[in-house]
Amino acid sequence: MPSPSPAPSRAPSYATVLRTRHAARTFGAALLGRLSYGMVSLSLMLAVKDATGSYSVAGAVMALFGAASVFLSPARAALIDRHGPRRALPPMAGVYAALLTALACATWRPGASSLLLGVFAVAAGACTPPLGPVMRTLWSSLVPERELLRRAYSLDGVAEELLFVTGPLLVGVVVTFTVPAAGVVISAVLVLVGALALVSSPAVRGIATTPSDQEADTPQDAPRERRLLGIVEVRHAAIVAAAVGLCLGGLDLLVVAFTEQRHQGASVAWVLAALSAGSAVGGLGYGAVSWRAPNRVRLPVPAAGLGVAMAVAGLSTDVYVLAAVVAAAGVFVAPALTTAYLVADESVSAGSRTQAGAWVNTAVNAGSSAGTAAVGLLVDRLPPAVCFAVAAVPALLGAAAVARGAVGRSRISRS
Repeated sequence: MPSPSPAPSRAPSYATVLRTRHAARTFGAALLGRLSYGMVSLSLMLAVKDATGSYSVAGAVMALFGAASVFLSPARAALIDRHGPRRALPPMAGVYAALLTALACATWRPGASSLLLGVFAVAAGACTPPLGPVMRTLWSSLVPERELLRRAYSLDGVAEELLFVTGPLLVGVVVTFTVPAAGVVISAVLVLVGALALVSSPAVRGIATTPSDQEADTPQDAPRERRLLGIVEVRHAAIVAAAVGLCLGGLDLLVVAFTEQRHQGASVAWVLAALSAGSAVGGLGYGAVSWRAPNRVRLPVPAAGLGVAMAVAGLSTDVYVLAAVVAAAGVFVAPALTTAYLVADESVSAGSRTQAGAWVNTAVNAGSSAGTAAVGLLVDRLPPAVCFAVAAVPALLGAAAVARGAVGRSRISRS
């Protein structure tokens, strides 16, 4: 069984989180595997483009890969909850790594079949191991004290943000010396080694699995296992996560359009780096504060802050102002997602935590894809300021809907 969290008398801190028994080892293994996700998208896109000579085929293959990965995430998480990480994660990671290797082999030289690449991409996406949701479930077992858990989730979110900055940089190094398909192979190795190291951690032994319907503790627990989105708190967490994803997906494309209009396309990386830096600062600061209000009350606040910052970004006069405002917007990203994961985690039984976290993860990823697609339809038709304002709407509406629901539930509970 995982050791309990440190005694409450010890001041909660990020160092306390990492000093918890088995925490550093488990977290390191999860990050190693999750680094694969920071590399695989760019590696695969470049590999498919080189193998087929077509950006259209590369985009279609990546869309298939992403859709299968995102929309089947709750189903894969349900397998983890049902059978436990030790039984479900190794075969999932093994098949995923094998399919990535097959994709790498197919794209190593020009002339690959577009149909074959699409089939491999769908199959690989369907098997993507949910290392992020599994790690957040493990945090709940490693540090059950809520103050420490909030810090653990903040640290996890910031680390994940940095992985998605580091991954493309590593791909850039790889393609300097060899073909992009090599990056796909490295991604396969990382996810397999990371997953196997993760399940070998003693922390995994105490993870609860979902009981059968006959074994559910109470009648109230049974529907929770079947329909997690029927739980208001989980639904609110998913709404906020989707709203954040919509904003971020739109923001990426808007930054590209903004910089290209000013003939400063090379500044895109710096503006997006400012977003990641702001998110890291916001996540670490958010986790370090002892908040009095419960998570479900705080949930809409950072989403609203993100929406306001997005709208203000549209008023930027140059790239430097845009970078500053985007960094300010980033301050709200990690707190919004951290709170969403915490709300989902505390709203379900132990045997459903992975699946609840996966719904939040699915919401933010699906929102990001939808946001990019929606803004893509608008960016050539409307002024940038209007596009930024439109991209801000999901966060503001999501925050308003969740805040209204929380107020309504509070009134009902008091009556």
